[in-house]
Amino acid sequence: MSEIQAPIANRRKTCWSGTPEVYFTKSIDNSRLVKVDDPRRSREMKQFGIALSCLFLLVMTFAWQHFRAIEYGYKIEALRTQRDGLVEMSRVLRLEEASLRDPERIDGLARKLGLQSPQAGQVVRIDGASGDTPEMASIAAVAVISAR
Repeated sequence: MSEIQAPIANRRKTCWSGTPEVYFTKSIDNSRLVKVDDPRRSREMKQFGIALSCLFLLVMTFAWQHFRAIEYGYKIEALRTQRDGLVEMSRVLRLEEASLRDPERIDGLARKLGLQSPQAGQVVRIDGASGDTPEMASIAAVAVISAR
């Protein structure tokens, strides 16, 4: 057993790492120091500040224009979508109007209601197709016949 314990004892080393470090605080009084202004340094700092401000303004202007262009792109796309929807709705309404104006449909509905075809002279066209020249407005006496 002593042979096994000997290598373990050789592996152990002392924990001594040197002299311990000790820190002391020292108060420093800078109240008597006077700062000397350097006019060249202050001029350089003003120029640097102005250059930095100009760069900032240029970058912000570019960013503002870029984001406005993106916003206008979205608005244009939304308006195109809305226009396409309105064009489609207009097409559907024109088709519906054409189907409602179909003479065969109107004749079928009239016959279901018990109406008859007009006799000669009962139809008066008001769209100006009967005259040679169209008139803007005219006053004509109208006779009313009561069917009592």
